[in-house]
Amino acid sequence: MSAGSSSTHQIKFGTDGWRGIIADDFTFANVCKVTRAIAAYLSTAYSHDRPVLVAYDPRFLADKFAHTAAEILADLGWTVKLVDRDCPTPVIAFNAKYLNSAGALMFTASHNPAAYCGIKYIPDYAGPATLEITDTIVGNLASASDAPPENKHPGNISTFDPQPAYFKFIYTLLDVERIRSAKLKVKFDAMYSTSRGYLDKVLLHCGCETETFHMQRDVLFGGGMPEPKAELLGELIAAVQKDKADLGVATDGDADRFGIVDELGNVLTPNTVLLVLAKHLIKNKGKTGAIVRTVATTHLLDNFAAKHGVPLVETAVGFKYIGEQMREIPVLIGGEESGGLSVIGHIPEKDGILADMLIAEAIAYEGKPLSQMVAEVIAEADGPLYNRRLDLHLDNAHKNTVMKTYSEQPPTNIAGIDVKEVGRKDGVKFYLSDGSWVLLRASGTEPLIRVYLETHSAEQLNKLASTMETAIDALK
Repeated sequence: MSAGSSSTHQIKFGTDGWRGIIADDFTFANVCKVTRAIAAYLSTAYSHDRPVLVAYDPRFLADKFAHTAAEILADLGWTVKLVDRDCPTPVIAFNAKYLNSAGALMFTASHNPAAYCGIKYIPDYAGPATLEITDTIVGNLASASDAPPENKHPGNISTFDPQPAYFKFIYTLLDVERIRSAKLKVKFDAMYSTSRGYLDKVLLHCGCETETFHMQRDVLFGGGMPEPKAELLGELIAAVQKDKADLGVATDGDADRFGIVDELGNVLTPNTVLLVLAKHLIKNKGKTGAIVRTVATTHLLDNFAAKHGVPLVETAVGFKYIGEQMREIPVLIGGEESGGLSVIGHIPEKDGILADMLIAEAIAYEGKPLSQMVAEVIAEADGPLYNRRLDLHLDNAHKNTVMKTYSEQPPTNIAGIDVKEVGRKDGVKFYLSDGSWVLLRASGTEPLIRVYLETHSAEQLNKLASTMETAIDALK
């Protein structure tokens, strides 16, 4: 067991499972170890008459890692249902609940570069595992073997298609006829992700004239990474502009995050998409419930919630905290600035496919360009506000000094603006007297501090950013 014991310290569960570099720490031996650690948790939480689902995204070796995990689980007496092709995270999450399973193992590194793979456990409630569950799994690692599967019970493994049940459900959340009647022209960049064969089918079912890009499996993601951000969506932006399309859509690698391009070719920030959809759900669909956002997500949502008389809940960073709220209270929409959201009536897991389709639905209802809808809702929420995230690469000693200093001796003002409140829900958040805010969060897995900023002007944003960078640098 020396290989396993020596590598256990490398297995770190972040906000959404364990990710690592393929053939470095993400090895078959470590996959065997993690799968057994998950199985040890399963045996305390579920009976063996419930199947365990196993799924994977299009990454290099993800399918082989998934097969290995399935064999380990079968060896341990579980009935395993393995997907018949790479599969979006929200799809396997939905099936985890729909099939009354003991949860699902999903092999994905989401939007990370091609060298990475990952594994996360999704419980039967169809949302991210809570900290309590992942802590239990991590605690099981020390005694888990990294030996390969014996595969004495191959009959316990069957393949299944998770698509039909997901599609049937997703169409209950959408006004399909309304979208069809709008005859939208939509461009879809799959980014070589697992949404190919999913989102394009939903668009066609909803009567959208659809052009697609990057629809094949490419484990190198075209030399980029499967993250739907402006610098990686050049072809989609150009196609929207050239053909005067109504909308451009994309997803990340496992299709739990969305990318939205308006008819002018602007890539909408997740903050903006959350605002547009909050308004759509209230105004056009008559829905209500709390708006839930992470500490790093725009306060325009707070302004919007106040105007519409709905509660606003702030959580720590990580969709699992939004998912917990969705399982406890009626949540109109829950989301984060990094591009994940879910809505009332859906599973407590982020879903890029549904997010993209809800924007199409909103355009169909409003009958106006998306850019106009954006301008209207930002004005309604007393915007605009300007956001930035600084990723500061610091050595661990410097990182720890910065977090300790700001936590124990918080400043009374930043860039000449008084600090009126200090929040410690996740990292340290400074709420400033003019409505601006600054959040410092240390990465748990990298020598990195993230500084999130939101304020009222581009000039003020630059001032806050340079003030924070100078102050942090001075703590070396």
